[in-house]
Amino acid sequence: MINNSFSGQTIMITGASGNLGSAVTQKFISSGANLVLIDHSEEKLNRLFPEIIQSEMHLIAQGVDLNDEVMLDDVVESAMERFKRIDVLINTVGGYRGGYPLYETTDDTWDMLFNLNARSVYNLVKVVAPIMLGAKNGVIINVAARLALKGSANQTAYSAAKSVVVRLTEGLAGELKYDGINVNCVLPGTIDTPQNRASMPDADYSRWVTPEAIADVILFLASDAARGITGASIPVYGRS
Repeated sequence: MINNSFSGQTIMITGASGNLGSAVTQKFISSGANLVLIDHSEEKLNRLFPEIIQSEMHLIAQGVDLNDEVMLDDVVESAMERFKRIDVLINTVGGYRGGYPLYETTDDTWDMLFNLNARSVYNLVKVVAPIMLGAKNGVIINVAARLALKGSANQTAYSAAKSVVVRLTEGLAGELKYDGINVNCVLPGTIDTPQNRASMPDADYSRWVTPEAIADVILFLASDAARGITGASIPVYGRS
């Protein structure tokens, strides 16, 4: 049985207002953890989680660009000043753009996909991993995608960006496993979101995986029940 109590721990979640990020956040709100919620939006977290805005147990960091290292340093410094520790880092930030061949992919699209999906992980790890190394304890969970495992026509750049997340996960796991830090990632299939339903109106939504189901897997990976798992890429495909 998974112990859903994270009392006294500090959980940092990026992309906390997104479809997956908000589901993950909701799972942890009742866990007893101190939450550090990071999001690019200036106000969306306030609307999604009004019950925790004024709570001293939680730190809301909005309007944060994950590719701005100064911003990230400030957020992590604020988290450490308030909570003195970061036990779990969950990188849910990501983005998709596809539907055309690689030779028609613009530089803007390429940079967006790699910055949002892969560089964001790299940037957070640079500031959070040293803290976990000092504590000899920690968990890092990244979000890749099924397409990270095999390229697909007209989704090449996205697939490549997500494959980087898998390689980062595996490499980090090897670098940190002897210091009490586990690093894993999840590989969602098609996620049942309003955006995906709008773009694929004729699909069978019942076969897609829900954000809540993925959040359950992330909760497990963050828990002590997953203490023996590191360097893994966990498929979470639903029935698709």
